[in-house]
Amino acid sequence: MNYDNVLFAFGLTLLAGLATGIGSMLGFASKKFNPGFLSGALGFSAGVMIYVSLVEIFVKAKDLLIYSYGVRKGSWITVFAFFTGIAVIAVIDKLVPSFQNPHEVHSTDKYEAMDEKDRQKLMRMGLFSALAIAIHNFPEGLATFMSALSDPALGISIAIAIAIHNVPEGLAVSVPVYYATKSRRKAFILSFMSGLSEPVGALVGYFILKPIFNETTLGFVFASVAGIMIYISLDELLPTAEEYGEHHIAMFGVVAGMAVMAVSLLLLI
Repeated sequence: MNYDNVLFAFGLTLLAGLATGIGSMLGFASKKFNPGFLSGALGFSAGVMIYVSLVEIFVKAKDLLIYSYGVRKGSWITVFAFFTGIAVIAVIDKLVPSFQNPHEVHSTDKYEAMDEKDRQKLMRMGLFSALAIAIHNFPEGLATFMSALSDPALGISIAIAIAIHNVPEGLAVSVPVYYATKSRRKAFILSFMSGLSEPVGALVGYFILKPIFNETTLGFVFASVAGIMIYISLDELLPTAEEYGEHHIAMFGVVAGMAVMAVSLLLLI
């Protein structure tokens, strides 16, 4: 395996994970924050992830597994791996209580009225949000890393989509921590650090899969990654996009993301 490709894939994963820091800074400038823009950006990210998962990643996974097992068995294994990915991320999501789930949107307005006795509770919420983000980002890091390792151009597209997706996660950590402590530094560091689970997921996945890395392993992982990304898009990105803005803004973002992803893939032919 080419170690330059490994470093490139890891670098992309690291940048995508640390996009939580952007969300953290948006939390400090909430008066200038444009929810409509974030809604469109999240819709765009969902469009990219849905299109690339079903049109590119799933198809690549099926081709690899058919090559290894034949048409019938390979097709069944591809579908099984796809729903395995969905099941894994759904279980992770289920284990995180909704109050502490980074994808449950909370308005910043309500934090303004917090008094001293509530700040400890608010800080606890921020800490749990950071932990929840770390848990959620682990499989996302593996998804970005494996995609970039196989196809750098595809990896860049997925890394951008994941980075956009990570912005509101950073916001979910920084806002409660900032209002609890009045410290921008503490809020930014905690938000920034929560994104590090993404490159950690990449490294753990790489060292686990490295001894058995072949077409079959890559096909199974790709199909699972497609499932993970579809779940993230439908369960997290689209509901959050609608929560921040109008339905049509989110939908225009989805269509734009699909169109940009489609054209970029066509240009690579």
